[in-house]
This record gives sequence, structure tokens and C-alpha cells, in this order.
Amino acid sequence: MKKKVLILCTGNSCRSIMAEALINAKLGDCIEAQSSGVKASGSVNPNAKDLLQEKGYWREEYHSKVIEKVLDTPFDLIVTVCDHAKETCPVFPRAVKTVHIGFDDPSGKEFKEYEKTLDLMEKELLPAVKEELFKK
Repeated sequence: MKKKVLILCTGNSCRSIMAEALINAKLGDCIEAQSSGVKASGSVNPNAKDLLQEKGYWREEYHSKVIEKVLDTPFDLIVTVCDHAKETCPVFPRAVKTVHIGFDDPSGKEFKEYEKTLDLMEKELLPAVKEELFKK
């Protein structure tokens, strides 16, 4: 059975969507990722979506969603990717491990900043998620 991870950010428009897509693309055989925002923006950043499409990671079901949509999901791990989400992470009905792996927000910057963020996520986020979920 796949482990479930929630990627949590403030607006759920850029970093958390990128992380969700990256995990599902690279670790999807053993992990299912979802993302949400503590104050979801309701839209996906166009540059983030373009980059994910370019890499072949985009799925049409990816969208910005509020935390209430996923509160009852039994996650194995919650990862906050921005400081605000770390500070305001809600209490989930079921005790779940939470870790923070922060990334600078590329929103409003050049496209290459989105690429840098995704590369950093691949180098830092993926190994950390695997480590947390599959510790002996």
C-alpha cells in the first residue's frame, strides 16, 4: 500500500503543487502525494504549471485546494514547504508526523527561478520524504 504525504504551503499555487507533482512523478510507485494550502489561492501559478508540463509531471487533477478538503485524509507524513505554513499548520484528526523543508517562493520571478526551485526540491525534498516514510 502506498504511503500518503501532504505537501502544505500557504497559497497552494506554486511550491506545494510543484512538490506534489514531483513526488508523484518520481516516487509514485510507493508514495501518493497531495497538496493543500492553509489559505489556498484557488489557482495554480502559470509558470509552475508550464514547468511541470514541460517536465511531463503535470496532471489535470492538480489544483489549488483548501486544507479542509484534506483534513480527514489519513496521511503518513505532512511536509510544510513555506515558513507560514509551518507556523500555521492545523492539527489533523489523526496524529501525523510533520516536517518542514522550506523553499524560497519563485512566484513573480524569472522562469529559471522555478526551475531552480524544482531542482532543489528534487535534491532535498525527495530524499527527505523517502527517509521519513521508510525509516527502519
